[in-house]
Amino acid sequence: MANAIVLYTHPDCSFSDALKDELDTVGTEYDEINLALRPEAWLDLEKLTGGERITPVMIEDGEVSVGFHGVG
Repeated sequence: MANAIVLYTHPDCSFSDALKDELDTVGTEYDEINLALRPEAWLDLEKLTGGERITPVMIEDGEVSVGFHGVG
């Protein structure tokens, strides 16, 4: 079964690292899409962000959150 959270990240993005660290700290599982390893996924990310190339982008239960805002 897939996780309820999908996380688009990029290794050059410190905000991606911060969000992953927070999710890991609270024990939340997520499916990570590393855009450096899967560059074709930029098209999907741009659809979620209105055309912007920004990370992290988190999708949780259908809700899209762009940028790092902390967990909880």
